Amino acid sequence: MKKILVTGASGQLGQCLRQQLQNSTNISCYFATKEDLDITNNEAVKGFFSEHNFDYCINTAAYTNVEKAESEQKMAFLVNAEGAHNIAKACNEHNVVLLHISTDYVFDGTKETPYQEKDPTNPLNVYGASKLKGEQYISTSCSKHFIIRTSWLYSLYGHNFLNSMLQFATQKKALTITTQQKGTPTNANDVAQILITIIKTGNTRYGVYHFSNQGEGTWYDFARAIFKATGEIDSVNLAKTKHYPTFAKRPNYSVLNCNKVQVTFNNKCSHWEDSLKDLIQKTNGAKSHL
Repeated sequence: MKKILVTGASGQLGQCLRQQLQNSTNISCYFATKEDLDITNNEAVKGFFSEHNFDYCINTAAYTNVEKAESEQKMAFLVNAEGAHNIAKACNEHNVVLLHISTDYVFDGTKETPYQEKDPTNPLNVYGASKLKGEQYISTSCSKHFIIRTSWLYSLYGHNFLNSMLQFATQKKALTITTQQKGTPTNANDVAQILITIIKTGNTRYGVYHFSNQGEGTWYDFARAIFKATGEIDSVNLAKTKHYPTFAKRPNYSVLNCNKVQVTFNNKCSHWEDSLKDLIQKTNGAKSHL
């Protein structure tokens, strides 16, 4: 029986993991919310790991508000860097394999081809810098780790682009969406699936991996695909704009090259538009979740 700790259990990825693991055999999961385990409290983390006997830790706990991170830099680094460091040290001490979620925003977006794991990092904003620092702490503090960089994560849980667009659709508001950034919308359920695959296979090829759905698009493309899949495309006043003012800088191009994860784990992830359609179809157009 493999014992797994999932931190940040109330977040969208944590909830997707809960949904997929609830009926799993040979796996025992402890889903820890911030109230159960504050990863920024090093003593609490040390005590928590000492009280349990985990085989794996999936760290989904994170400060993810890209805009607010610019004015809450201390908090972003506390959670994304120091918190990750606390988890990494505890995992290393107790021989726990760490699976940590990172981001495409560790890159500056100056490339014109998908980013590989060994490409130089150069985050443009506080959020990306704090996540990169967390990666660096993990790399030096925990010998058994998988760092999974993903991009433009969405699901039917919590605050994300998909849920925001679905909410706008009910309000019949005019929407202007940027075409300036290009990346890959990624279904959090697919990320949960690859994390579970890593654990079930017992793979020990530790290191940094990129995982996202396939293909690429702009935020406008993402919005249009959402409304098309829900049948709202003709009723929504959707327009595109090159520039959309934001407080935090974002990479203009942050598509991830996922060849390494596909080869290592024999994983073939679906195209982002197909995965989006599948999620919406499975939930009756997602409208019942608003």
